[in-house]
Amino acid sequence: MRTAAEKKAEFDWDEFVQDMNRDAPVHSNETEREKRKRVAELETDDEAWFKYYFSNFYTSEPAPFHRKATKRVMSNAEFYEVRAWSRELSKSGRTMMEVLKLTLTGKKKNVVLTSNSKDNAERLLRPYKVLLEKNNRIINDYGMQMKHGSWADNEFITRKGVAFRAIGAGQSPRGTRNDAVRPDVLLVDDFDTDEDCRNPDTVDKKWDWLERAFYATRSISNPLLVIFCGNIIAEHCCIKKAMEIADYAEVINIRDKNGKSTWPQKNTEAMIDRVLSKISYISAQGEYFNNPITKGKVFENLHYKKMMPLNRYRFLVAYTDPSYKGGKKNDYKATALVGRYGDEYHVVKVFCAQTSTADMLDWQYEIIKLVNGKVPVYFLIEWPSIDDSLKLEIIKANKRHKLTLPLMADPRVKPDKFFRIESLLEPLNRNEKLWFNEKLKKSDHMKNMEDQFLALSPTSRAHDDGPDAVEGAVWSVNSKVGADTSQIQTNAGRRTNNKRW
Repeated sequence: MRTAAEKKAEFDWDEFVQDMNRDAPVHSNETEREKRKRVAELETDDEAWFKYYFSNFYTSEPAPFHRKATKRVMSNAEFYEVRAWSRELSKSGRTMMEVLKLTLTGKKKNVVLTSNSKDNAERLLRPYKVLLEKNNRIINDYGMQMKHGSWADNEFITRKGVAFRAIGAGQSPRGTRNDAVRPDVLLVDDFDTDEDCRNPDTVDKKWDWLERAFYATRSISNPLLVIFCGNIIAEHCCIKKAMEIADYAEVINIRDKNGKSTWPQKNTEAMIDRVLSKISYISAQGEYFNNPITKGKVFENLHYKKMMPLNRYRFLVAYTDPSYKGGKKNDYKATALVGRYGDEYHVVKVFCAQTSTADMLDWQYEIIKLVNGKVPVYFLIEWPSIDDSLKLEIIKANKRHKLTLPLMADPRVKPDKFFRIESLLEPLNRNEKLWFNEKLKKSDHMKNMEDQFLALSPTSRAHDDGPDAVEGAVWSVNSKVGADTSQIQTNAGRRTNNKRW
């Protein structure tokens, strides 16, 4: 018995194909010879074929990675490909178009699709069924596909004798022969779940089923195409196991390593910014960057309270981790203003964002204005970040603000980032000796900072520039405690004898 939501989803699919038929009519006036010639020409060009028969799916020009993926699977009858593509990159849609072309042109005969449950497998097979059943262009060029008596939601056979079947993880795949043809296309889609990945034994059990039961349905002598679609949602999951054995495995995120949209024809920078602005950093990493993060592996939570008046601190350190890229979509830049009070370390001000070098320098002048000469401040930046390009930016910033920024490079040779953050800051945080300004708690900068602290782990690929800036500030405070601070710069318009920028 279908639920109301499932009935609504079914209705929406029917309406979708009806709209496609209306917007993409068939060539009703051509002769049979003209039709055969047109179809033959379309079949020589995968993208033209997709665009003609699936116009409502083909709403944006494909990205280069789409074209390359299609070329691989269409030219290799025996192939195992893993597509760890982000949400909104059409991994299931493109796979469907490829499989339907292979089956309609007679290259594949028996398709089996599996997912995390029987219901989900049927949901993913649903567009195949509806398109074969109701797509007028397919029917006009390749004939009526629907075969009465063999047309159920979980299993159907076309009039041309091509079989499609949906099974859930753990179900018996026996009986998947189509006459004498064993499965020659195996599709795995949305197979891992958050709940399953919390238990490594469950993941191993599901993987064992994929290997022993699902994959073993194939024929040794007949070429098999396997396409595994999904996201990397945990450190231990089936898609990562599949990537280890695949002929080709590809991870495509919503943005590339340079911070640009991987499919700009569909997902503009403004669109991505809008979506990511409404979810946490940790959620964004998991859903759009194939970077699952388990919160609280090192820092379970941060502590907040009201800070002391600035003149109660002996001195402050404003430490900046600049990242090494100037664009707004790359590494985070971070600045932490830290002082020591008794045996506590107070993070008075934080900045943490994906932004430009100019913006990062503006943060330093904000600190100068905030402190307003009430307490000495050291301005430090991670070495060797003060290069010629940064010096030019500092000169420009000094002119903008009509102040001289007393910025010094931190001379420390730093050990491994994770271990120095963990060894210095985790005990302080656990013993409630590291405190953040409660006034900052709802700011975007502090939210980014907290997300990075909670995401920190030895294996995570999450950004850690915020914690790195706090570690640098705390370490610098410690190194200067007891030193003669009489020469510390207190007026942004003067310089001490130390070389600063």
